[in-house]
Amino acid sequence: MNALTPQRTIRSVCPHDCPSACALDVDILPDGKVGRVRGAKDDPYTAGVICEKVARYSERIHHPERLTHPLRRVGAKGAGQWQRISWDQALDEIASRFLDVETRHGPEAVWPYFYAGTMGHVHRDGIERLRAVRGYSRQYDTICTGLSWPGYIAGTGLLGGVNPEQMAESDCVVIWGTNAVHTQVNVMTHAIKARKTRGAKIVVIDIYRNATMEQADLGLVLRPGTDGALAVAVMHVLLREGLADRAYMSRYTDFAPEFEAHLAARTPEWAAEITGLSVAEIESFARLVGSTPRSFFRLGYGFSRQTNGATAMHAALSIPAMTGAWQHRGGGAFHSNSGTWGLDKSRLQGTHLQQGDPRLLDMSEIGPILTGDAKALQGGGPVQAMIVQNTNPASVAPDQALVRQGLLREDLFLVVHEQFMTETAELADIVLPATMFLEHHDYYTRGGHTRILYGPAVVEAPAEARSNHEVINALALRLGSDDAVFRSTDRAVIADTFARSGLPPIEEVQATGYVDKERPDDVARFSHGFGWPDGRYRFAPDWAAVARKKGYRWVCDPKIMPRFADHFDVTEKTDAEHPFKLATSPARGFLNSSFNQTPGSLKREGAPSVLVHPGDAAALGIVDGDSVTIGNRRGEVHLTVRIFAGLPTGTLIAEGLHRNKAHRGGQGINMLTTARPAPPFGGAPFHDAAVWLRKAV
Repeated sequence: MNALTPQRTIRSVCPHDCPSACALDVDILPDGKVGRVRGAKDDPYTAGVICEKVARYSERIHHPERLTHPLRRVGAKGAGQWQRISWDQALDEIASRFLDVETRHGPEAVWPYFYAGTMGHVHRDGIERLRAVRGYSRQYDTICTGLSWPGYIAGTGLLGGVNPEQMAESDCVVIWGTNAVHTQVNVMTHAIKARKTRGAKIVVIDIYRNATMEQADLGLVLRPGTDGALAVAVMHVLLREGLADRAYMSRYTDFAPEFEAHLAARTPEWAAEITGLSVAEIESFARLVGSTPRSFFRLGYGFSRQTNGATAMHAALSIPAMTGAWQHRGGGAFHSNSGTWGLDKSRLQGTHLQQGDPRLLDMSEIGPILTGDAKALQGGGPVQAMIVQNTNPASVAPDQALVRQGLLREDLFLVVHEQFMTETAELADIVLPATMFLEHHDYYTRGGHTRILYGPAVVEAPAEARSNHEVINALALRLGSDDAVFRSTDRAVIADTFARSGLPPIEEVQATGYVDKERPDDVARFSHGFGWPDGRYRFAPDWAAVARKKGYRWVCDPKIMPRFADHFDVTEKTDAEHPFKLATSPARGFLNSSFNQTPGSLKREGAPSVLVHPGDAAALGIVDGDSVTIGNRRGEVHLTVRIFAGLPTGTLIAEGLHRNKAHRGGQGINMLTTARPAPPFGGAPFHDAAVWLRKAV
């Protein structure tokens, strides 16, 4: 047996922020290290295929720059001067500082902050136990799903849809607003299977000719923020040409003469002016889906990252409701199954421990919050202490100038529990080393599919790295909380959650690796009615009902919301000073700010760059490879030009969250994005920034 021959192969699950949550077969080498990582062939959705970055996971888990010991800042914030300390010293200091803040400013002055750096429920959501038992400020989770989920629920009444494996049974797969080759490679597995076995057409709708569109039969490149206009124009054509299923709409939707009259003015000519598409392209797409009953709409997150993202999601979702595609196996729509799991996480999250009714702070507004914006602070006092897990706001949060200014406050005590010295960790007072997914036990749900998966601890954590679960428990105990949940193991919490949720025992789940929660096909396609009291899909959304259903809060006057599915013209406008629209689209080698330190990903992505249309480049006198500066009132970023004809004029695409220090000047791309909450319930419009572009001097 040589060093590369696995001692054993174990079943696990990818923990990263991706709807696929791929089932993995991981080789463990004789020295205990991770070898090859492959997609599990016996998992029907993963189907043996995973993205290249996870296939190279040994680069990440065994990276020489992993954090291995607790550190205390000894110099100025951000200066990079650290002192190694013990875990007891670190935890004692954190508890002492948190208690001091609670005493002087009240518990709401402490704000635990987290997100989806791991999708494992125990090690992602366990921070809520600490928040609950101490009465710390709550977190309004808007940064990813705040726009897309409400838009989907506005139509169907439930965040769920047709099993995405059924893309392979479709005659037309519409991939709208997601570059699946970069972000959900398994979507392509099933779409390509439909093409090979059924002759299915693949339609891709996006704002540039990306890697997914390169594989399409029909690619529609439209201007950013105009998806709603395309959707309602398609519905206009469906009605005009008799392609709408009026019998289905009569039985299953709220279709009314007023909506038909509304669509009468949404002609392809009207939409062409807005979207930049031709009338022929709009009509061709409408006729394809209108004449293909088995049309499957795979709706992604990308097109919802506009200020009008919620209404755009609803408008696109309305097309299969008009064609009746939901009736047919291989037809219908899907965005996420996250509303279908039925899990009881009350013990995991410490619901039974909740103290008071603390304020709810919008995570997307971390910059305004930390710099004292009264509205963002919900009328309360400043945040004086934070613990950050599973996210890197100094890179990924919008309006980076404000985020950095806030994190650098000398009166803010910042604790970061991380795997690497990220941009946020660099600004911390205490940095704690964290485990990775193969070093702790957890379970995972697939927003993009139907299974709950289990991932065991199979390798030793490096040096003194500790899991999120261990750290939250240790802090709670030091802060005076004595509930038994804070003495539990991660595996025990999983077992408890499974038992509370009516799932099989953990031993049984571990043996198979999963619990299949696929809903019956007739239920998934809403054959017995949609998720509203009257059972009807809503072309006329009741946004107030969406808010009540999900606990969302309004960030706008409800009266500004369109009455029907429509184009909502509220995106950030270009002007003479800011003539371009910038979208910060996902790179293939990075996942948010994860993987942007691994050798394979860095080699693939190269230097931070921006795609510029040849016509725009010629007008500005720039050529391929030039250094340019892009900016707006929020900041400036330095990038390298890549001339690219596959996008509309006036549109710029900067793929991937490169490390801030990879940019000349050290300013990352989110210097340019806005933290302004988007209607109706908040959310960060990352792909909606008006900017200028100049050749660097």
